[in-house]
Amino acid sequence: MLELQAAVAKVGKYASPESGDTIEMIERPQGGFSIVMVDGQGSGRGAKTLSNLVTARAVAMLKDGARDGAVARAVHDYLFGYRNGQVSATLNIVSVDFQARSIIMSRNNPLPYYILNQDGITSFNEPSTAIGLYSHTKPIIKQHDIREGMLLIAFTDGISQAGTRYGKDMDLGNFLASLRCDGACTAQEIADMLLTRAMDLDQQRPNDDMSVLVLTAVARGDDEPKIRRQHISFPLERIFK
Repeated sequence: MLELQAAVAKVGKYASPESGDTIEMIERPQGGFSIVMVDGQGSGRGAKTLSNLVTARAVAMLKDGARDGAVARAVHDYLFGYRNGQVSATLNIVSVDFQARSIIMSRNNPLPYYILNQDGITSFNEPSTAIGLYSHTKPIIKQHDIREGMLLIAFTDGISQAGTRYGKDMDLGNFLASLRCDGACTAQEIADMLLTRAMDLDQQRPNDDMSVLVLTAVARGDDEPKIRRQHISFPLERIFK
């Protein structure tokens, strides 16, 4: 039996009241689940409003059973029409299809995503455009078999650009290739490692909103209870009475 683990680690831009990155996970009506990751243009409240708008549209259609590619196109068309091509957002939809035993990545994001498995590390970096700017934008869609020990890592540009202010480079491909977990690291531990490295490069003052999404497939005994778990850790800066 394989256990799928999905984890997110994210932090907002330094001194910004809200993060412009939004990530949501939903269960699909035909089985499996989808994770939507959106990075709204800019930072602060305006970017958060934009990413919430895009995420809400995508999640609603996924819950109705729409296919990922159709969702990405429809969300783009909505944003392009609503804002007249004046704002953009990056969009990643990662779906796990239990029946097909596969992972589907729908990507409107100039940044690549990575898959690590027994064969090594692969960067999927076909040219892709953010939604909202051009009338004929479409997603890049890839399907991957679910294999024991695989890792899928996606992220927003705050991660890839970490350290540039100080003349340093995240060098994400080499950093991922150097991971030595041997299946012992959880998805959350890997996401935390990536975010910690990015924050270190920005000297604990993130120059942009940072989000990391990690999906792993690890072996579990067939006789273990088939328990699904979710976990959230959310710091509260202030409490209203």
